[in-house]
Amino acid sequence: MTTTTTPATATATADATRAAVQKFMALRLAGDTEGLTALFADHVDWLLAENPVVPWIRPRSTAAECAAQAAELAEHTVAEDARASVDTLLVDGTDAVLMGHLSGTVRATGKSFSGPFALRLTVEDGRITRHHLYENSVSIASACTP
Repeated sequence: MTTTTTPATATATADATRAAVQKFMALRLAGDTEGLTALFADHVDWLLAENPVVPWIRPRSTAAECAAQAAELAEHTVAEDARASVDTLLVDGTDAVLMGHLSGTVRATGKSFSGPFALRLTVEDGRITRHHLYENSVSIASACTP
């Protein structure tokens, strides 16, 4: 059986993806771990380059683990110095890519980090099933190292 995608179906899928991504950004900004847990799928394809000196970067796969990343980041960084801007949001069907810039200061060392980022999200049935983040890990690791 062949499935045909109509322009209306494609538009509806992209609109649903965009809405979920916008909800994700609002929940992250609000620090709403419970809301993020509900937005992530039960199992998430999580990718963020492992970095043993960065306490908030570790493998994750469950909705609760993925949602906790925001709180762990906040625990280890200075809230007043945290910045993230999204310059581009591209949506194609169930996939979205956000590109922008982030910066912050590590609480334990007082050192700053900054750099561009790209975040690829996949949304299926209203929940995030893929979260692949590409960022300036060298800058972040340097800021975490005393």
